Amino acid sequence: MGLFVRKPFDMLYAEASETGNKTLKRVLGPVSLVAFGIGVIVGAGLFSITGTVAANYTGPGIILSFILASVGCCFAALCYSEFASIIPVSGSAYTYSYATMGELIAWIIGWDLVLEYTVAATTVSISWSRYFNVFLQHIGIFLPPELCACPWDGGIINLPAAGIVIVMSIFLIRGIEGSSIVNTIIVVLKISVILIFVILGWKYVNTENFHPFVPANTGKLGEFGISGVLRGAAVVSFAFLGFDAVSTAAQESKNPRRDMPIGILCSLLVVTILYIAFGYVMTGVANYKEFGGLEGIAPVAVAIQHIGTTDASGILQPAYPWLNAAITLAILIGYCSVIMVTLMAQSRVFLSMSRDGLLPPFFSKINPKFRTPAHSNILFMVFVAFLASIVPAEVAGEMTSIGTLLAFTLVCAAVIILRKTMPGVERAFKVPLVPLIPILGILTCLGLMIFLPADTWIRLVIWMLIGLDIYAAYGIHHSKLEEGVKLRRGNSVLNGLGLGLSILCFITGLWHQQTAGWSSSKILLVIAFAIGASHFAYYMVRIYRQPSEKAEQNF
Repeated sequence: MGLFVRKPFDMLYAEASETGNKTLKRVLGPVSLVAFGIGVIVGAGLFSITGTVAANYTGPGIILSFILASVGCCFAALCYSEFASIIPVSGSAYTYSYATMGELIAWIIGWDLVLEYTVAATTVSISWSRYFNVFLQHIGIFLPPELCACPWDGGIINLPAAGIVIVMSIFLIRGIEGSSIVNTIIVVLKISVILIFVILGWKYVNTENFHPFVPANTGKLGEFGISGVLRGAAVVSFAFLGFDAVSTAAQESKNPRRDMPIGILCSLLVVTILYIAFGYVMTGVANYKEFGGLEGIAPVAVAIQHIGTTDASGILQPAYPWLNAAITLAILIGYCSVIMVTLMAQSRVFLSMSRDGLLPPFFSKINPKFRTPAHSNILFMVFVAFLASIVPAEVAGEMTSIGTLLAFTLVCAAVIILRKTMPGVERAFKVPLVPLIPILGILTCLGLMIFLPADTWIRLVIWMLIGLDIYAAYGIHHSKLEEGVKLRRGNSVLNGLGLGLSILCFITGLWHQQTAGWSSSKILLVIAFAIGASHFAYYMVRIYRQPSEKAEQNF
């Protein structure tokens, strides 16, 4: 089978049934899984990127963006649920694709998931830093602004963002059971905060703020109008990341075949309702323009400032002076669970890839005391802390969205393939109306990806090229499914994919420059062309040195 060898289901079931102090501990029930899902979703979407999306893309139409994003995510969630009920092991979409579409596709999805969870944790950490500063200002403490923002936001380094990543990583290393208990408590707190905000803010909604509900397009694609709503839907797709993260904890679930679909679908349903209600109140109590700039990273704090009535002199009198500080503190606590779960998810994906031989075995070692993948946790602690300290929140949020949508697309495709290739496999949950539902999921997710900014596509293509390099240099030679095979079939596909991504690097670079204007900075264009050209040359050399397909078959 070569690079398209599929991981046998028997091997997956054997991994799922492993026991001992060198395996993950099964402690999560359906309530814990739903809480994990809500813990990741609630916060990432509501508390960080909603303000920026409303101010730059949608206006009050962010409500429509949430609805559109939830529809696409619902299709994907159904597909995730079917796989989670069949394949009860960690790794999420990576593991599912390995069993259905082969190793090369699995690597691509796994590498995409690493990007997805990395930038998700980065985005939320940056927003946590902003809320942290708001809270400190309420109690009279003012941190140096240059140490609380990245260079692109007027600072030098974002130390609070890096600090919270380090703290939550250390906590996560110590064990999933304690983390689950804390997360459940935090989730209850976050839902309470949202309900308080919605209930108290509802009567202060000013309907004039909804006019226009969808501001007129500025003349640029994605800046308000219908294209803005679609771009907003693509960006806030990041906010629905949680149900995907649930599937990465399959090997820590007591009864994954039953509980994983419950955790995935229930968490998605709860947060969709919360998002719509929250978006209505947020854009109703404050004009969408108020969420622009650095303030938009903490939209709840901005909205709360507008909950009140205007006196005779025209000055707004806060209805609940205590509310801002109290909710800001609760959001800070709630964000901790978001960061913790995203860090957990990425380490579990890395663990699965390492166990399969596609990454060094160092990353699949389980700490015998805490029974957690401590090495992977430490790696991402350093990496995410670094990104959180120097990257703008908007860039990280858009990168999360494109990674999320790509993973959703491939999982939907995998369900169609699985129904054709393995119709008799036992399924505790089945997607209805196959292939209609998966096809709708594919079309919706791809459609939303198109409306993301061009620079986001550049970063995605570069990331995927880096991943392909790692696979070509290491993974292809160490796969446990074909150990000892010197020359594996399918190298031509790998090289062709590398050339295709190289060409796409050129195209996305030109697309971005055309969108931004040829008089604007050409740094991204230069980077795209440099990486595209170097990788085009690299994969052409690989093709030149590659033995013929006939020679491959002789091995």
